Amino acid sequence: MTIHHTAIIDPTAVIDETATIGPYCIIGKNSTIGAHTVLRRHVVVGENTTISKHNDIYQFASIGENPQDLKYAGEQTYLEIGDYNRIREACTIHRGTAQDNSMTKIGSHNLFMVNVHIAHDCVVGDYNVLANNVGVAGHAYIGNYVIVGGQSGVHQFCRIEDYSMIGGASLIVKDVAAFVTVSGNPAKVHGLNKEGMRRKGWSADTIKAIDEAYRVIFRSGLLKQEALVQLQALADAEPKVQLLIDSINNSKRGLIR
Repeated sequence: MTIHHTAIIDPTAVIDETATIGPYCIIGKNSTIGAHTVLRRHVVVGENTTISKHNDIYQFASIGENPQDLKYAGEQTYLEIGDYNRIREACTIHRGTAQDNSMTKIGSHNLFMVNVHIAHDCVVGDYNVLANNVGVAGHAYIGNYVIVGGQSGVHQFCRIEDYSMIGGASLIVKDVAAFVTVSGNPAKVHGLNKEGMRRKGWSADTIKAIDEAYRVIFRSGLLKQEALVQLQALADAEPKVQLLIDSINNSKRGLIR
C-alpha cells in the first residue's frame, strides 16, 4: 500500500494493500478503495463510496459527494464504481438519493474525460466513453459501449441504450435507442452507428438485420405494436435485434427520432 503522507483518510475507510493514494487526497467515512486502484493527487472521495479494482482517478475529481438534489436531507446513500475505469481531471460523480434506490452505480472499463458530471441515481454500464464536459442529470441510464460527444447534456430520467453514439454538443431530452447515432439540439436520429459495428467485427448479415429493424422503427410509420411484431421476427434470426425491442419497451420518455 502506498499512501502519501499528505493524504487524509477517515479511520473507517478500507484501502486495499495494493492501492495507491497520492498527495492531498481525501477519503471519507465508510468508503472502500479496491486493489490496484490509483488516486493520483488531489482526489476527493466522499462517504459510502466503493471503488473496486484497477481504477485510475486523476486530480481534482470529486467522487461520492452529496447529491445536488434539494430533497436530499442527509440520508445514507451510496456510490459503487466497478473495475478498470479511467476518471480524468475534475470529474464529479455523486451518490444516490433516498427518493430513488439510494445508489449511483458505475460499471467497468469506462472512460470519463475531463469535467464529466454523473448526477445522483444514475446507472452507467460498461465500456462507455463520455467526452469532455458531458453532463448527465439525475436518474439517467447509460448502457454499454456508448459514446457521448463532448459538451453534450443528458436530461434526467433519459435512457441511452447499448452501442449508440451521440454527437458533440447534443441535447438529449428523450431516450436513445440501441445502435443509433443522434446529434443536435434537440437531438435527432441520423442513422445507425454502422462504423462502430464494423470495428467490433460484426458480420454483414448482422448489420443488415439491425438496419432492417432500424427502418421498421424509424422509417415505416407503423404503430408500436405493429412494429414490435415485425421486430420479433427479425430478432428470431438475429438476436442483437432484441436490443432494439428492449429500447422500445424500456422507454418511458419516448425515443428520439
